[in-house]
Amino acid sequence: MTSSSIPAWHYRTPKQTLLRWLGWFSLVALTVFSWQLMNENTIWAFVSDAPDQAADIGERMFPPAWGYTGQLWEPLWDTINIATLGTLLGVLFAVPVAFLAASNTTPSTRFVRPLALLIIVASRSINSLIWALLLVAIIGPGLLSGIIAIGLRSIGFVAKLLYEAIEEIDTSQVEAVRATGASGAQVIDYAIVPQILPAFWGISVFRWDINIRESTILGLVGAGGLGIQLNASLATLAWNQVAMIFVVILFTVVVSEWVSAKVRQAVI
Repeated sequence: MTSSSIPAWHYRTPKQTLLRWLGWFSLVALTVFSWQLMNENTIWAFVSDAPDQAADIGERMFPPAWGYTGQLWEPLWDTINIATLGTLLGVLFAVPVAFLAASNTTPSTRFVRPLALLIIVASRSINSLIWALLLVAIIGPGLLSGIIAIGLRSIGFVAKLLYEAIEEIDTSQVEAVRATGASGAQVIDYAIVPQILPAFWGISVFRWDINIRESTILGLVGAGGLGIQLNASLATLAWNQVAMIFVVILFTVVVSEWVSAKVRQAVI
């Protein structure tokens, strides 16, 4: 066989090349369509004036109202409680959901596992602010709405990461414990839980850190915490108070991030 009879090698087949170009064409068409849609619904006079408005608000926010700090301690404590109790509530429900969703611990891969995965997806698909908005309308404003909203949002996050950790365990330890004649509950207690415990604590603390940030804005819809003070200050155009609330939120998030990192470093 001569070298001239050997077909030339191509990085992509003609079909792959065609699909690649169709993909690029679709992306360009979508970009053009999105730009036209945005252009039709944008008042560019406001956009051109935005830098001046931002500078004006920035001047009004400085200096922050340091004397306003005394009125923020109680809302800050409420925010921390919302995040902490909401995380505990979410973890409480996420653990059984994770075991039902993991392919190696679920009692039924045909019925129970899809249901558990549906719960995880539903929880993760709805933002905590939307949960809070719905709960305020159902059970009224206050900390309870915020706690339940954070808990419902946390179920999907914790359960997803936890069931993935369960599926990645060392099966030899499970087989060794099962070979001793242990029951299903004993296998979970002695072979699975010890392996996923570090991941469980790391996931829980990480979610608490996220919930601290999310809890700061739930008050915007009446679910308690610093968001209520922020909403009141925004409504009265008290920009120096808004700046002080931002400072408190930033400080709280930095502290929670530090605590989360230290705890995860200790347990993982």
